[in-house]
Amino acid sequence: MHPVVNARMWMQYAAVMGIKKDLKLAGNEFSNVATWVFIAYLIAEVPNVPPAKWLGGNVFLWGVAAAASSGARGYQSLLAARIFLGIFEATVGPSLMLISSQYYTKSEQAPRFTVWYMGLGVAQIVGGLTSFGFQHVHHASLEGWRIMFLVLGLVTAVVGGLTFFFIPDTPMKAPWLSDSEKVALIQHVSQNQTGVWSTTLKVKQIWEAVLDLQLWLLTVITILISVSSGVVTTYSSTLIAGFGFSGPISALLNTPGGVVSIFFTLLVGFGIRQTSNRWAWNVLCTIPGIIGGALLSFLPKSNKAGVLIGIYLVNSIVATLPILYQWTMANCAGHTKRAFSSALIAGSFSIGNIIGPQTFQARDAPEYRPAKIAVLATQAAAAVLSVVLFVYYRWQNRQRDQKKGAEENSFDDTKWAGLTDRENPSFRYVY
Repeated sequence: MHPVVNARMWMQYAAVMGIKKDLKLAGNEFSNVATWVFIAYLIAEVPNVPPAKWLGGNVFLWGVAAAASSGARGYQSLLAARIFLGIFEATVGPSLMLISSQYYTKSEQAPRFTVWYMGLGVAQIVGGLTSFGFQHVHHASLEGWRIMFLVLGLVTAVVGGLTFFFIPDTPMKAPWLSDSEKVALIQHVSQNQTGVWSTTLKVKQIWEAVLDLQLWLLTVITILISVSSGVVTTYSSTLIAGFGFSGPISALLNTPGGVVSIFFTLLVGFGIRQTSNRWAWNVLCTIPGIIGGALLSFLPKSNKAGVLIGIYLVNSIVATLPILYQWTMANCAGHTKRAFSSALIAGSFSIGNIIGPQTFQARDAPEYRPAKIAVLATQAAAAVLSVVLFVYYRWQNRQRDQKKGAEENSFDDTKWAGLTDRENPSFRYVY
């Protein structure tokens, strides 16, 4: 799904295909368009609905909004289309987190989360190749970027329709599972002690989430990471074009960043499956990003190869986001708390992506040094806070071990009671 529907990626390629010139975007208007997608995304988070149906319906409308972007005639119409796109995109992160976590244990979730999240890197590659192709369409009545938005938007709408009709909301509604297989699956994932999907909204669990320190640490880390992610998804093609490359070549030169993103995303997913150390993998992915941010910030523009390597290395930071998503699902128990937490983390992703494009101010063109330094600083801060979160989880588990003793692995009622992680004395945090 991600390679097709990731319309945020399309904007960076539209930037080198002439959208700024065609729509007469001036000053910070392009940055504002990128920002308002995530303001709408943040506002439109609605967690307590059947996740698959909500996902499919919104992806369909997302495709419609993306296709409508092809008809923009100026800043206002493009901004309106992108706001609606952000509203409909808001469901994707929380829905995929909730759906995926219902089928797998904590140790099994990480590689599954990374499989669907690596679509971001695939989208970067597919988008670059698609942009390159459409930039060679010179005899059509529409500009290349308009054709790209129209075609990919319509394909996305089809994917949304298929999602609505064929993806079940819970394992209990999966038509390909027999009754005995459904029972076996529920028993298998019961060891998570995080509960299953429920239609009951428990306000008490929302309040617990608001007061939960681990969730706020995860939130801040996600915001910091997403500042860099916002730079990657919106401006990497623009930075490459700043070296004087043509639009088609800039699009092609951006595709290796997608390869870096896919490599690190799969590496951490299967690495966590083997070693479990989420905090260490999170820090590991920030290190290339910090190096990339330093190369971007301090190498002279004349060193094109070095700066290009910096742009590519920053893409490693994308791999930390599925870690944070899965970490949240693994360590927040109780359906309402998990739904609220998934929406909060997805909203934090939006906040970071709101901040990221705004670090690119027209007055800083063409080098955008403040934005590059922001990439370096936010990734370093995220690495430090990942270590803090690790220490917090270790401390929490020791406290629980002293009160309760070792975690029991028996099949008991606490696995089905819908308790939160704070309410369940047998719950242990993974780190």
